[in-house]
Amino acid sequence: MHRPSALANPDAPVSHHWNDGTHITFGVATLGVRVDKFKLEGSLFTGREPDENRYNFDKMRFDSWSGRLSFNPSRNWAFQVSHGYVKSPEALHPGEDVNRTTASAIFSLPMRNDNWMNVTTLWGLNKTPGHEGENACLLEGAWQMKKAVVYTRYEWVQKSVEELDLDPAKYGDALFPVNALTAGVSYDLLNIAKTRLALGGQLSVFFDDKSLHDLYGKNPLALQVYLRIYPGLMKM
Repeated sequence: MHRPSALANPDAPVSHHWNDGTHITFGVATLGVRVDKFKLEGSLFTGREPDENRYNFDKMRFDSWSGRLSFNPSRNWAFQVSHGYVKSPEALHPGEDVNRTTASAIFSLPMRNDNWMNVTTLWGLNKTPGHEGENACLLEGAWQMKKAVVYTRYEWVQKSVEELDLDPAKYGDALFPVNALTAGVSYDLLNIAKTRLALGGQLSVFFDDKSLHDLYGKNPLALQVYLRIYPGLMKM
């Protein structure tokens, strides 16, 4: 959700726990090397998410690891593949570890008058012992004009019974495909001291599995109107 193509969208992706990094963690050590257009990184970190007491520091365990290979063939393209082993991230499931694999391609095109075009395609896979792997795919784009942004996002995610908070006695151990399509626009109302205030709105439509229609309905919709405060574009 920190991608250039997602900056105007106020919502995290439905596939956030598949495609993006893990939550805040206490203790990270990273070592990397860069050769020409390639970069290789490795990290050790604490897999457990922070507890509910957010005013102190949790114990650093360095019990998890991750690696990433990046390739930047030009100023417009960025590619990466990564894998991480997260040791016991959830307090509710202390014996469950997660293996997460991602791959992505980002295209960014600067244009005249501070206009930008940003597009991202992204795939993620979560695998826990004893369970089938859960995939997620995302495609999003944004056209940043001088004061306005037009953006869209499409996602396909495999959600488990637990993820959807369903009754396992009724739904078993199945995976449910969830599709989400979002389109939105925002417009800058004010630009003061390199800080901008934007008014925006977006519409999302969800394509859920037929077996979930009695819970969520067929193709539920979500409409959102928002005010957004954000820093102005940094010029390099």
